[in-house]
Amino acid sequence: MPELPEVETIVRSLQNPKEWLLAEGQSMRERPGVIGRQISSAALHWERTLAVPTPAEFLQHIAGQTIQNVSRRGKFIVLTLDDEVLLFHLRMSGDLRVEGQSAPVQTHDRLILNFHDDLRLVFNDTRKFGRAWLVKDAQTVLSGLGPEPLELTISGAALYKRWHASSRAIKTLLLDQSILAGVGNIYSDEALFLAGIHPLSAGKALSIEDCDRLLSAVRTVLQKGIENNGASIDWVYRGGDFQNHFKVYQRTGEACEVCGSPIQRLVIGQRSSHFCPVCQPNKY
Repeated sequence: MPELPEVETIVRSLQNPKEWLLAEGQSMRERPGVIGRQISSAALHWERTLAVPTPAEFLQHIAGQTIQNVSRRGKFIVLTLDDEVLLFHLRMSGDLRVEGQSAPVQTHDRLILNFHDDLRLVFNDTRKFGRAWLVKDAQTVLSGLGPEPLELTISGAALYKRWHASSRAIKTLLLDQSILAGVGNIYSDEALFLAGIHPLSAGKALSIEDCDRLLSAVRTVLQKGIENNGASIDWVYRGGDFQNHFKVYQRTGEACEVCGSPIQRLVIGQRSSHFCPVCQPNKY
C-alpha cells in the first residue's frame, strides 16, 4: 500500500487537477498540477529518503529544472524533468501532495520541491521506507520491472511461461514485481478471488486457462480500483472508495458475498492473504 490504482490516482492528480475525483457521492475538487512548473529550490528533511545521488548533488541538480511530465511505471511515480528524471516509490506509507509554500511543514515531510510560484510538492513518509531517485535514465531504476498488467500486449500465455516454471505459491508470484509490475497485497487477494484460485496454488500447477482467467481478474480489479481512486484503509492514503468494494481483503470471518462461507486468512511469505475456501478451493 499504495498499489497501482492508488499510485495511478496520485499521478493523475499531479498531471491534471481536473481528473482528481473524490470518493463516490462527493463533488469534483480542483487541485493544482505540477506539469510545467519550474523548481526553484529543494529541501531534504531526511537524507536517507534520497537513494541517489548525494544530497548535495541533488540540491544542486534539481534547482531550475521544469517538470515536463508525470507518469507511472509499476508502483513508481516518474517525474520527467528538463535534464533528468525524478522517481518516487511510496513503499508502505509515502504520499505526495501539492500545497502552498506558506503551509506549515508536517512532522513526516521528508523531501520538498519549491516552485517559482507559491506552490510546492511535498513527499511525506511516516515509516521512512519510501525512496526517491534523481537519475539521467529512468531505466537504471526501472529495468527490473515486469510488464504492466493493464497493457494488452501481455497475455495469459506469456504469464503461464513464468508462473508455470515456479513451484512458489501464486500469491507470492503475483507480488513479484519482476513478473508483473504494480500488483500488491490488496489487488492480488481480490484478483485471486475473482479468478477462483486459491492463494497457495503453486504456479506450476496452473493451466494456461487458469492464467488467462487470473490475468483477466487482475485487470478487472485494478481497473475498478482506479475508477474508485484506489482504496483508503489507513492513515496513508485518503480519497479512495475501493475499500467499500472488497470481496475478501481484510474481511476475515465475514460471509462471502457469493457462497456465504466465512472468509479466511492465512500468511504466505510473511504477507496476509484473504480468501474464500469454497469459491477458491485448494485443488492444485
